[in-house]
Amino acid sequence: MRVYFKTFGCRSNIFDTELMKNLVNAEVVKNENEADLIIVNSCTVTNFADRDLRSYINKWQNKNIILTGCGAYTQGERLFKEGKIKAVLGHKYKEEINKFLDFRGIKLGDFNFINKKIVENFDKTKAFVKIQEGCDFECAYCIIPKVRGGARSLDENLILDEIKKLRDKGISEFVLTGINMGSYGKDTGTSLSRLIEKISDIRGVKRIRLGSLEPGQIDERLIELTQNGVLEKHLHIALQHTSDRMLRIMKRRNRLSSTLPLFEKLSSLGIALGTDFIVGHPGESEEIWSEALENFKKYPLTHIHIFRYSPRDGTLSAKMKQDVRGDTAKKRAKILEEIVKKNNYNFRKEKGELLVHIEDFKNGYSTGYDEYYNKMKIKKEFQKGEWVRVKDYNVKEEGNVKE
Repeated sequence: MRVYFKTFGCRSNIFDTELMKNLVNAEVVKNENEADLIIVNSCTVTNFADRDLRSYINKWQNKNIILTGCGAYTQGERLFKEGKIKAVLGHKYKEEINKFLDFRGIKLGDFNFINKKIVENFDKTKAFVKIQEGCDFECAYCIIPKVRGGARSLDENLILDEIKKLRDKGISEFVLTGINMGSYGKDTGTSLSRLIEKISDIRGVKRIRLGSLEPGQIDERLIELTQNGVLEKHLHIALQHTSDRMLRIMKRRNRLSSTLPLFEKLSSLGIALGTDFIVGHPGESEEIWSEALENFKKYPLTHIHIFRYSPRDGTLSAKMKQDVRGDTAKKRAKILEEIVKKNNYNFRKEKGELLVHIEDFKNGYSTGYDEYYNKMKIKKEFQKGEWVRVKDYNVKEEGNVKE
């Protein structure tokens, strides 16, 4: 049997797909046309994600399709009843994928599980390593706790063993990921900082990158570790908004009084700072937006992921009055993007020699990322996965370039 894996969504899904690829007893092919079976690892974070999933499945009706991932819980039963897919599998069964290659039906299971198996091969220059599953937060706009379950940590020894095995295969950069990654260890008596410390001590690990964290999950030890030369000097800390009134509507836990001093402290240590921000959420009046914008300008942000709000069926926010026009949300997003773009340019102008991990070579330039998660283009061919120290480069608005 020839199997093609299609992945939608987050880094945790990327990891889960790699895990299934490592475990499946079948030939993994590189495109749908070669496949007998397509396994779709889906996302359901927005209604748009559901639309994209349905569009993809409709396109490949000449193939047998198994649906797994978060969309299995919101779209699986409907797609199965419509005859669009042959099977639906919950997260619990990804590690047992071989048992279900010929399965027909729906099997979602519960969330009382945690990964027990590891990825030993990654076909990229860096490896995504999932350390945690699920989320205990109840943000008004988010469906994820309902389709991933509560927060739970993977075994520390399992994670360290996985990193050592991938290190032995030549991988030296590791991106730690999870659904609510900063909650790692709360159920096992340890912490994210302690885990990072142990990973940093593994010979051959040259860089650790982190996925998104919540402001309240940044402890002093984690801040200290950003200075150890292994943990990337870039933290992505989710704010979602900068008006306390809006944060209350969103049922968020962070507030300006604690997050702004945190960001200022991190910035003073030379750390690049990213965040997530939602514009156009119900209740984002002109008054609240103006307040948020003035506050936003105070944050020393160098990177941002901006999401224009769209209702997610099954969430509290979707029941609220949708009172922000789409074009208004688009304009607000553009304003924030321009602020951060300028911040990033000024941040990069102040840096000297950089350590760049090469990820690709295209059109005469090697490209990769430095320790601040900024992209570098170098007019010279290097091997993928190579580490290069770069100085005397040009700082341009679109990125750094070494001619």
